[in-house]
Amino acid sequence: MSSFTVYDLIPTEELKKQKPPRHVSKFKLNVKQEQKDNRANHKTMGQANVPVPTTDDYLKKRSKEPVLPDKTGFKYPDEERRRPAVPPKDNTPLMGLKTNKNFITTNAVQNITSVPKAPQKIYCDTRNGDKNYLDPSGLEPKYIHKKEYGDTPKYLVKRKDEMQKAQEEYDAYIAEHFRRGAMRSLTEEERQAILKGLQVNWEDIHEQYQSLSVVTDTAPKKNRKERMEAEMKQLERDIETFERHKVIYIAN
Repeated sequence: MSSFTVYDLIPTEELKKQKPPRHVSKFKLNVKQEQKDNRANHKTMGQANVPVPTTDDYLKKRSKEPVLPDKTGFKYPDEERRRPAVPPKDNTPLMGLKTNKNFITTNAVQNITSVPKAPQKIYCDTRNGDKNYLDPSGLEPKYIHKKEYGDTPKYLVKRKDEMQKAQEEYDAYIAEHFRRGAMRSLTEEERQAILKGLQVNWEDIHEQYQSLSVVTDTAPKKNRKERMEAEMKQLERDIETFERHKVIYIAN
């Protein structure tokens, strides 16, 4: 049950809801001005007054057909190099030439005395009997029947002679320097000692390299790492040289 009081008998003024002001864009005037500026004559509905065509400008027969150029005689670009045309039917060759040759007997003799053609070699590579030629397959040993088979190629002989000549010149150069006393060869003990020293140096640098920081976030760390890598590569090349060559010459 709703409650009722004396104050409800007093008439009250009805409150009307106030609407917010209508939004007006600040670009409204610019849009109207652009619409007026971009409007062109006859853009949508055509001309206001269409001009009437004159009596002289009427559609004539075949006036819209394309105009072709005048006909000219056709000539091939290589007209001078082309063979002559086939002679006409009325151009009969010169008759009266005769021969006593018996073509039937001649053909029979040629066929009797000719050597029969050898059949091509084939091979089957499937159970259905598919045939292939043996010659282009690579299974036929053709190269062993050549005249130069088994001979050393000329370029290898030439290269061997050049290497031999270079070795002789090098030996003569070394002998001349030995005669002058300008160089000598390392003994086996000296070579082993130098080789061992190089290996020890590589191990020392490698041990220092292993103790470097994993993260090279500064320039000094990066430079030190690159310098150690370059030194180890150089030592590896020197060790390989001393291990590969048993005789090493040095200048006095």
